[in-house]
Amino acid sequence: MCKHFIVIGIDDNETQWFAPKVEDIISSHKVFSGGKRHHQLVQSHLPSDCEWIDITVPLDDVFRRYQSYNVPIVVFASGDPLFFGFASTIQRILPEARIELFPHFNSLQTLAHRLLMPYHDLRMVSLTGRSWHEFDTALIQQAPKIGVLTDGQHTPSAIAARMLHYGYDNYEMIVGEHLGSEYEVVIDHLTLEEITHTTFSRPNCLILKLKHLLPTYSFGIPDHLFSVLEGRPQMITKATVRLLTLSALDLPRRTSLWDIGFCTGSISIEARLLFPHLHVTGFEVRQEGKELMEENAKRFHVPGIQFFITDFMDIDLNQLHDEEGLPITRPDTVFIGGHGGNLPEMMTKAHHYLQPGGVMVYNCVDPQTITDPRIRKDSEELFFATAHRLGMQAEEPLCVAINNYHPIHILKATKK
Repeated sequence: MCKHFIVIGIDDNETQWFAPKVEDIISSHKVFSGGKRHHQLVQSHLPSDCEWIDITVPLDDVFRRYQSYNVPIVVFASGDPLFFGFASTIQRILPEARIELFPHFNSLQTLAHRLLMPYHDLRMVSLTGRSWHEFDTALIQQAPKIGVLTDGQHTPSAIAARMLHYGYDNYEMIVGEHLGSEYEVVIDHLTLEEITHTTFSRPNCLILKLKHLLPTYSFGIPDHLFSVLEGRPQMITKATVRLLTLSALDLPRRTSLWDIGFCTGSISIEARLLFPHLHVTGFEVRQEGKELMEENAKRFHVPGIQFFITDFMDIDLNQLHDEEGLPITRPDTVFIGGHGGNLPEMMTKAHHYLQPGGVMVYNCVDPQTITDPRIRKDSEELFFATAHRLGMQAEEPLCVAINNYHPIHILKATKK
């Protein structure tokens, strides 16, 4: 039997008003649901003999209770239940369910109304129980207006601190508190620095307005602008080779890049700047890599790169988590920037996690220019032999020669 839900959006006022049609729905039904706060707000409107189901985590328990009823369930939710709300959750868990919707304004709409701000161009991001990824993406793209839903971890002060850390002082932040309440609402206009030292009451949300654009590098950050390994200034993927490598990685169609042996972080940083939608995860065995990645990411205003200072071959990748405590994303594109003499083993391990159809790219110096036979065998021939053993589809190598540097071969293989 197809479940039937009637989802009603409400604000946070102690006195609730409902349209006559909604009042009729409430008075004629017996099973209701919502958060504890919703129950307090609507209790006086409910029939005396009704049943109430609290929405709490884990949601599986809530939906098991829903399934035990053969009558429509009336659900109360905050604001617009389709805006990062519970109606979307119902659609995800019970895609065949029938839903009737009576929405209210969401909190970001309400804040825009209070500010008399047109919001048709507002980039809306939720940090409520979510990672920083979409927020970081909007920042890198320098969206003119960004509306942000907050939570107890992603507070306005935490958001302002993150922005300042990566140099995004080019935004004005406006925080709205208790926007759904007629008497408790507060609108705060403060500087980002002031906000980092301010505690805001919940619930709250905020809008960021761009004041001016930060300078950006469209294609190819100049090599000399990166901090590099001390005493080894050539240990960086040169800008021309870097752009060709990013092209080989097929990043516009990909969602998750693993950069193995990132060193200065140039591939990770350029990839995230050009394709902010990407989840980028880096691995580097050198301890200096931590400082280099942090310094270069701050310098070029690139938040959100997850990286680990560890030997890729030794770490249990299933146990890795990002800064939010979530498992790292499985890659659909991999760049091997360094392998420490373990190229076949590294390719095999990366291939295990690489999604079907994903690509693997490795850059090596032209074998003809290498005099040490122990190193020569770890280049082009070994890459293609390993790709063949793994059942990957290899492409013709691309040879790139820049100034007086040794030619570089860009090697690529695709997982079938």
